[in-house]
Amino acid sequence: MGVFEGRKVLILGGSRGIGAAIVRRFSSDGAKVKFTYAGSKDAAENLADETGSSAIFTDSSDRDAVITTVRDNSPLDVLIVNAGIGVFGDALEQDPDVIDRLFRINIHAPYHASVEAARQMPEGGRIIIIGSVNGDRMPVPGMASYALSKSALQGLARGLSRDFGPRGITVNVVQPGPIDTDANPENGPMKDLMHSFMAIKRHGRPEEVAGMVAWLAGPEAGFVTGAMHTIDGAFGA
Repeated sequence: MGVFEGRKVLILGGSRGIGAAIVRRFSSDGAKVKFTYAGSKDAAENLADETGSSAIFTDSSDRDAVITTVRDNSPLDVLIVNAGIGVFGDALEQDPDVIDRLFRINIHAPYHASVEAARQMPEGGRIIIIGSVNGDRMPVPGMASYALSKSALQGLARGLSRDFGPRGITVNVVQPGPIDTDANPENGPMKDLMHSFMAIKRHGRPEEVAGMVAWLAGPEAGFVTGAMHTIDGAFGA
């Protein structure tokens, strides 16, 4: 039996990259996995077929849709919020509506999903949010809104960990650095710049992030909460 045999896990944003690695990890460890997708229907359906999980269309920029998805699939043993976007460029030239959408996906959705999950989550449940090392460090221009959104998750974890702690529910943030995904491929144009900041001169693998998430969701991490867990090859050191 896997460590998560029979546990109900919902992953918001699971069709590609880090999210897909998390779906595969929990599915292989015996969990009953459901995940959401927005713009990658084919990838989501293929992943569901591969892993025996279930894919649910949910627009993470729509607060009510996020709340409904979490409510309809509760009670959950584990909630993982991976959905997120980046908008990069000169802050003076960016469309405010685009930035507001980033905040809805990167800040509002994790908050409302976490609160809704906690309503029915059993004692000892786990809430894990995928943030970014850029919540701690922003070494280049053009990423202010993204960095802001990832820093906000730190306050979310610290605050909700106190709200839900009496029920043994933990709330943690995983902060990846450069990870080899479609959105940030290791052979991309930013490779040399990113690796110049790092002690380990490579991109991380989605499976490595999934491993950290699985540990936080597992029995050994019951006393770990309100904390940020950086996995970045010392990008932010």
